[in-house]
Amino acid sequence: MARCIGSVCRLCRRENQKLFLKGDRCYTEKCSFERRGYPPGQHGQGRIKFSEYGLQLREKQKIKRIYGMLEGQFRNLFEKAERMKGVTGSNLLSMLERRLDNVAYRSGFANSRNEARHLVRHGHFTVNGRRVDVPSFLVGKGDVVEVREKSKGVARIGGALEAVKRREIPQWLELDSAAMKARVRDLPARDDVTAPMEERLVVELYSK
Repeated sequence: MARCIGSVCRLCRRENQKLFLKGDRCYTEKCSFERRGYPPGQHGQGRIKFSEYGLQLREKQKIKRIYGMLEGQFRNLFEKAERMKGVTGSNLLSMLERRLDNVAYRSGFANSRNEARHLVRHGHFTVNGRRVDVPSFLVGKGDVVEVREKSKGVARIGGALEAVKRREIPQWLELDSAAMKARVRDLPARDDVTAPMEERLVVELYSK
């Protein structure tokens, strides 16, 4: 499945949950999910009953869409999580949270993960003083993610920091908004993932 380039509001409606894919718009009355909280299409308002496989598939699709990943990327990350010590589902969510584009979003440097991904690709961030333009780069404990000096005047980043009060900065990140940098205090734990997810369904799906 290729990356969605159409209306992302349809994705929220399809998953029957607000995924906060459009930044500030998701917090206003213009949010499509608030106005039409049912799946898109002519049968969207009908009764839908999912099989066990259907529930697992929908959960996997939902998590992929929240983090803006392709199937191959997501599957590769799952296989890495499976090889790690500990609970596979928790390992997976921890690595998803540690992606540089997600860290930029969670720190308040962007209004959405999609916007954060674009900013990372255009080289607006450094990790421990080195420019990184790979959204899938995994940060570690103690790493410092900072807006590059020449990028501190970018309106998108400044506007996002002004609106960051709408979102809670996770405890595993320490934000210095004046210096436009964030430090990774610790690796994210399962409790740090605020979006409602049932990662066990993904583990069950890929374990078949």
